Amino acid sequence: MKMYTVEQPGGDFIETVVPDPVAKAGEVLVRVRASGVNPLDTKIRAGLAAHAKHPLPAVLGLDLAGVVEAVGDGVTAFKPGDEVFGMGGGVGGLQGSLAELIAADANLLAHKPKTLSMREVAALPLSTITAWEGLVDRAAIHAGQKVLIHAGAGGVGHIAVQIAHAFGAQVFATVSPDKAEIVKRFGATPINYKALSLEEYLAQYTGGAGFDIVYDTVGGKTLDDSFASVRRYTGHVLSCLGWGSHSLAPLSFRGATYSGVFTLLPLITGQGRAHHGEILASAANLANEGKLTPLLSTEHFDPSTISQAHALVASSSLGKVVVEF
Repeated sequence: MKMYTVEQPGGDFIETVVPDPVAKAGEVLVRVRASGVNPLDTKIRAGLAAHAKHPLPAVLGLDLAGVVEAVGDGVTAFKPGDEVFGMGGGVGGLQGSLAELIAADANLLAHKPKTLSMREVAALPLSTITAWEGLVDRAAIHAGQKVLIHAGAGGVGHIAVQIAHAFGAQVFATVSPDKAEIVKRFGATPINYKALSLEEYLAQYTGGAGFDIVYDTVGGKTLDDSFASVRRYTGHVLSCLGWGSHSLAPLSFRGATYSGVFTLLPLITGQGRAHHGEILASAANLANEGKLTPLLSTEHFDPSTISQAHALVASSSLGKVVVEF
C-alpha cells in the first residue's frame, strides 16, 4: 500500500510503498476512502502538541472513513464490505489514516451513516466524540436546558450545537457576525461576542441567571468567561482546551461544576476505546435522522495535495478539511 509519512517536525508528506498491514485479533483492516484533517493533526505534525505525542517518522491522520477489507480474530461487529468511520490512529505511535489501508482497533469504529458521504463522515469522529463526551457524558444534557457553545461555527462547536439541539436544549453560540447564519442553520441563536459583553448577553438571554451548560472550545479567557456565565448550583462548564492556569473562584462562588474533555485518552492509553465506537454509533443514528451533518470546506484534496490541506487547516479555514483517496 501507499502511505504518506512525515519524518521530522514540520516535514513534508513523503509517499512510501510498504506491505499491506494485516488485521490482528480485535482489529479491522480498512481501505481508507477519506481522511479528515483537524487542527490537532497540524499541531502533531509541527511537534507542538505536548499532550498528543506521535513519534516521527509517522503516518498522521486521526479521522477516517472507509470500507472493511478484512477482520481479525474475535471481531464480530464488522465484516468485509462494511462502510465504517472512526478515529483510528494518528497519535501515540498508532498508524494514522493518511494511507491506503489501516488496521484499526474495532472498538474505535462504527458503521457509517447511510445519509452521509465518505467525505462527510471523515470530518466527524474527533469533533463528534469531543462534543459528545462533554455534553452527554459529563454534563448529562437534557431537553429544556439553556446551552452556550463558544465558537459555535468551529470544528467542535458546530457539532456541539447540533448535538445539543438534537437533545432538545435551547442552544446559543458565540460567533463573529459573518458566521451567524451558520449556527442559525444548525439550530442555535448566535451571540455576537464582539458587540456584546458577557454581562450583556447573560442579561439578554438568561435574565442574568446564567446558562445550564457552557462548552468552551477556545480556551484562555473564554474559559474564564465560561466560569462566570454558568447558572448557580446546577450549572456545568466544559472545556476541550482547558490547558492553561485559571482561577476557579468565579465557578466556586456559583457552586457550579467543571469538567475537562480529553478525547485522545482511549487512543493513547488503550482504556475506554469501546465507548468511542458507541458514541459514533449514536452519532450515526443522529445523522441518519437528519440531525447531524458536518460543515465542510469548499476545497477538495487528494493524496497529492495533503500539504495544502494541512496549510488550509493551519490558517483557520471555515469548514472541515478532508483528503479523499
